[in-house]
Amino acid sequence: MVSKLAAGVWQFELRGVSAYLVDDDGPVLVDAGTPFDADTIRTGIEEVGYAVEDIEQVLLTHYDLDHVGALAALEPALDAPVYAGAFDGRVLTGQESPPLTNRKGALQRAMGPFVTQPDLEVRTVADGEEVGSFTAYHTPGHTPGHVAYVNDQSSVGVLGDLVRESDSALKPSPWIISYDTTTVQDSIVSLAEQTSEFDVACIGHGTPLTSGGSDALHTLADTV
Repeated sequence: MVSKLAAGVWQFELRGVSAYLVDDDGPVLVDAGTPFDADTIRTGIEEVGYAVEDIEQVLLTHYDLDHVGALAALEPALDAPVYAGAFDGRVLTGQESPPLTNRKGALQRAMGPFVTQPDLEVRTVADGEEVGSFTAYHTPGHTPGHVAYVNDQSSVGVLGDLVRESDSALKPSPWIISYDTTTVQDSIVSLAEQTSEFDVACIGHGTPLTSGGSDALHTLADTV
């Protein structure tokens, strides 16, 4: 299912997770669902008026089965650079493995065989780096390389799994699926302090906020 959240911003509702498409002087895919979501993403892109071949960039908030799973299945039509945080990018390309000593890392290891490594250029995105009209912010905690992206031009904040939505409010990524919840809280506060105002809050799980996104982030930062 495709939902238009604002001008040039669409949500793709997938299997328990969301991916997004943002028109940033060309279509940008944000996250890529599970390995079973490729057809839904492809159809969603076409409903918006583009084709997979038109995607100019892929922004990954983090490495998890339900956020990178469809990348390989969208090839060869998908031929765009993929931006990811350093640690998560290395996991995606097979240069590093999640640690078994961390509960979340162990879960990622267990899910690893279900992720097909994409044959795409994976670029490390640094904290504060600009990718088109997006600014990347390193927001570790859910994963070590988690990244949030804020686009002032579109008034969109892509928060990934740093937070979840519950009853129209934002909540921190919970203990059971995070590397470190204290780091999650620190990242929420840091992101709230650094970012400008944005209306739309795009999140991995739950209902995205179509207004007051940065206000909701600040409210959460005041409580963690």
